[in-house]
Amino acid sequence: MKRLLRVSLLCVFVSGCGGIQSPLAPAGDQAAALHGLLLLMVAVCGVIYLLVLGGLAWSLWRRRPAAAGDNEPSDAALGRGLGVTAGVIVAGLTVLIVGSFLADRALFATRAQPAMEVRVTGHQWWWRIEYRDAAGRWIETANELHLPLGRTTRVLLGSADVIHSFWVPNVAGKIDMIPGRRNLLDLTPRRAGWYRGQCAEFCGAQHAHMALDVKVEDATTFDSWLAEQGRPAAAPAGPRAAQGAAVFAGPCGICHAVRGTPAAGRAGPDLTHLASRRSIAAGTLPMSRGGLQGWIAQPQALKPGTSMPAVPLRPADADALSSYLTTLR
Repeated sequence: MKRLLRVSLLCVFVSGCGGIQSPLAPAGDQAAALHGLLLLMVAVCGVIYLLVLGGLAWSLWRRRPAAAGDNEPSDAALGRGLGVTAGVIVAGLTVLIVGSFLADRALFATRAQPAMEVRVTGHQWWWRIEYRDAAGRWIETANELHLPLGRTTRVLLGSADVIHSFWVPNVAGKIDMIPGRRNLLDLTPRRAGWYRGQCAEFCGAQHAHMALDVKVEDATTFDSWLAEQGRPAAAPAGPRAAQGAAVFAGPCGICHAVRGTPAAGRAGPDLTHLASRRSIAAGTLPMSRGGLQGWIAQPQALKPGTSMPAVPLRPADADALSSYLTTLR
C-alpha cells in the first residue's frame, strides 16, 4: 500500500513536467531560449544551495564538543570562508546576467525581419484574433490562434478593457496586454501540434475560463486554413439552417458578425467560421451542437459575468439556430 502511494505521488509530480501547457516542453525558438535560461538558473542556484548546506554542515561539525588538542577556527579561516562564499555569489550572478542577456537577444533576434502580423486583443473573457493576409486585409476569428511551422509570426497584443496577459508557455513567454497600448511578441514555432494558452493576469471573475487554443501546422496547411477563413460564410443549406439564419439576423446580429450576411456586430466574437473551432466561449465548452444550444440558452449559468446575455427563444428557433451555427465552417 505504501509503495502504491509513493508511486501515485510520483506520478502526480511528474505529470506537471510536460504537455500542451508547459514551459518545460519548448516547441518554439522563444520558448527554447527561456527554457535554457530556466535550466541555467536552476543549475546556478542549485550549486549555491549545495554550498550553503555544505557550509552549514561544516559549521555544525566544528561546533561539536572540543576534544583534547582541537583548536577553534581562527579569524583567518573564517575570513577565507566568507571570501569563498562571496566569490561564488559574484560568479553565479555574473553567469545569470550573461545568460539573461543572451536569452533576451534570442527573444528579439527576429524583430528586424519581416513577419506575418497577427493582432490579438483581450476581452473579458475571450480573445479577438485578426490576421493580415497577403492582400493586406484583416481576417478576424476568435479564441483560436493558428501559426505556421518554422515561420515567424509577429503578434500585436492589446486589451479592450482591463489588463490581460498572453501566455502560451510551449511557444513563448508571458507578456502583458495593456489598454491603450500595443506590445509585440514574435513567435517562431518549431514543432507542430495543439498547445494551450491562458490569460496569465487576473482579469475578473472568469479569468480561469479565458483559454486560448493554439495550433502549429505546416505552412501549406496554414495557408489553406487562412484562405478559408477569409471567405464569407456559405449560404444556409436546407430549410432548418435557413430558419436559423433568420433567427440569427435578429438578436444575434447586434453583437456578432458573420461575413457575407447583414450581421456585422463587433461587441462579441466574429462567428463566420465558428463551427471550425475546437471550443465555445474561450474553452468553456467543446464545440458541438448541444454545447451551442446550452450556451445560447444559459450563458450566465455556464460562465457567470460574461457579456453574453441569455437569448429567449422558442425551442424550435433555438434548435434551428444551433443547426445553422454548426454549418459555419
